Amino acid sequence: MRKKVRGFLAGKEHLASLHILQQTTLLKGLMELLSLPSAYASSISGASSGIGVETARVLALRGVHVVMAVRNLDAGRNVKEAILNEINGAKIDVMQLDLSSMPSVRKFASEFQSSNLPLNILINNAGVMATPFMLSHENIELQFATNHLGHFLLTNLLLDTMKLTARESKRERKIVNLSSKGHRMVYGEGNPFDHINDESGYCPRFAYGQSKLANIFMLMSFQGDEGVQITANSLHPGSIIMTDLMRHHSLIKSNPSNHIRFS
Repeated sequence: MRKKVRGFLAGKEHLASLHILQQTTLLKGLMELLSLPSAYASSISGASSGIGVETARVLALRGVHVVMAVRNLDAGRNVKEAILNEINGAKIDVMQLDLSSMPSVRKFASEFQSSNLPLNILINNAGVMATPFMLSHENIELQFATNHLGHFLLTNLLLDTMKLTARESKRERKIVNLSSKGHRMVYGEGNPFDHINDESGYCPRFAYGQSKLANIFMLMSFQGDEGVQITANSLHPGSIIMTDLMRHHSLIKSNPSNHIRFS
């Protein structure tokens, strides 16, 4: 049994958040960035549950101004309150973001830009996994829409803010995609863009894998922008099964006691 500490679960979720922050090949120099907390801000999608909660808490502990991008505002506010109760003076904002809705993504980006905050660290963490066949608001297969397209649009909309932050501070900025080693489990033909909404051939695990593979390809396209110090990396956070991400997985369905809700 895992020990609950001040509203957070100690264990793999905490270790995964530290993995995001400390993996030197992923975020080289990030701890140096966090030594000047008053100048730094981070946006984290999916920050109201799972390792998103722990990532928000650890960044807040380091003095970073954290913007929690969450679909469920009540859940996000509860997490914010828990962090504030633990960390005096933590700087946290909660903003609504539904990654399966492109208008919601555009609204979030507009509101973030209106805040005039810098953007030093963008962590694309939110996601869904192995869902039954469903379509998004724009009639796109839900896993691909949420896990990839939403983050792709969000990152592009915030990229100018990150570039401006990098130029003004003359320090490297970071984009992090929470991918998965599941990117290796895809449809035989790779990413079938021409029939991505084909319900008859839908496989929940392969659809998840193709969305995670797309996360990796996406960040490859952001590398090599001359004159702008932005590092973009993808990571596999580890095998963490006791979060809401797994709610559609057969392992959780067959044994609901494995499932711990965070929101």
